[in-house]
Amino acid sequence: MELNENIQYLKGVGPAKVRLLNNVGIYTLEDLITYYPRDYEDRGKEKKIAELQDGEEALIKGYMASRFQVINTRRMKICKVLIKDETGVIEVVWYNQPYLRERFKTGIEYSIYGKVSKKIGILTMNSPVFDSENETKNTGKIIPIYPLTYKLSQNMLRQVIENGLKQVEGKLQETLPNNILEDYKLIGINEATSKIHFPNDFNEFKNAKRRLTFEELLTMQLLLNSLKNKTTQSHKGIKFDSNVNMSDVINKLPFKLTKAQLKVLEEIDKDMESDKIMNRLLQGDVGSGKTIVAIIAAYKAVKSGYQMAIMAPTSILATQHLESFKSILEPFGIRCELLISNIPKKKKEEIIEGLASGEIQVLIGTHSILEENIIFKNLGLVVTDEQHRFGVNQRKTISNKGKNVDTIVMTATPIPRT
Repeated sequence: MELNENIQYLKGVGPAKVRLLNNVGIYTLEDLITYYPRDYEDRGKEKKIAELQDGEEALIKGYMASRFQVINTRRMKICKVLIKDETGVIEVVWYNQPYLRERFKTGIEYSIYGKVSKKIGILTMNSPVFDSENETKNTGKIIPIYPLTYKLSQNMLRQVIENGLKQVEGKLQETLPNNILEDYKLIGINEATSKIHFPNDFNEFKNAKRRLTFEELLTMQLLLNSLKNKTTQSHKGIKFDSNVNMSDVINKLPFKLTKAQLKVLEEIDKDMESDKIMNRLLQGDVGSGKTIVAIIAAYKAVKSGYQMAIMAPTSILATQHLESFKSILEPFGIRCELLISNIPKKKKEEIIEGLASGEIQVLIGTHSILEENIIFKNLGLVVTDEQHRFGVNQRKTISNKGKNVDTIVMTATPIPRT
């Protein structure tokens, strides 16, 4: 059976099961074996009945200490049996499963796993799973727990996945080179796929998860690098003037920059002087000095003949940025202006004219910068502050106001899609 073959042809899967499997996104054999568990239950650690605590899930082993009762009520059939070991007795209860009476016989040891309830000293286990002697279908091992849908049970899905793994046992093609497997001490794809579903112990699970996670991250990294290379090959970025030195600003600051800030500026400087489009995330806690990095990068852009824009999520933050930018950049002859929603109409018109003519070199503002009538003469660098407050399209809109501009995104809390 090929990995892309329809799941309906797998042993034990009929039309009804196909629909249930399709509901959780399983259509092919590959979908099935890569439908990984969401959790695991360790049903291998046995406890004596006397050791059981209220609310815990546990495995016990014992014999029948009473006959199997089926009590008929108006609403359901209540099935009960007492199980004993050398330390005590527990009442085990199921609902509407009278056929279980045929499974229980005196003199046979049962392994039972379920949640314990202890009230007034009486121990009860409701709706547990169990195995009789020499069986390990439901107990005595680590059991995978899968995301389910209506009418698709754990036992049903486990059995189908087990059948699927038997079909591909030892036949999956290795996707990582031998040197990668050896250097990073990773197990093979066949072992990883098997053990992620049915590990014998948690060490096997960790090895399987490590292998599969490594492959997923490596694949994502290679894909991102490929996309990045395609972008940089098809779109050349701005090469800012290598004769413009960031140290001109750094040496005039009334404080010393940290090693981290200097390291980041060195990387940004290198990016800005290359012909690749910079798209850099600048992460740091509030107050860690991200703004001064943006200011120094703005100096490099402006002195290379370009304009710079920084977009902040609120008018208060934008105003604070303006004060910081002006105090450091105005002594170098760089004009900075503020564009927010409540700015007077006449002032806004002046800013629009100044941006179009190039007289305004640094614009700091809020969403107002995104308006269609805000046109730059030669925008070269865009900084977005607090990325989670702006959508992808908004960040794209401001970048499109220039041609292949360099971008810095500043944040204290990166969002997952970053």
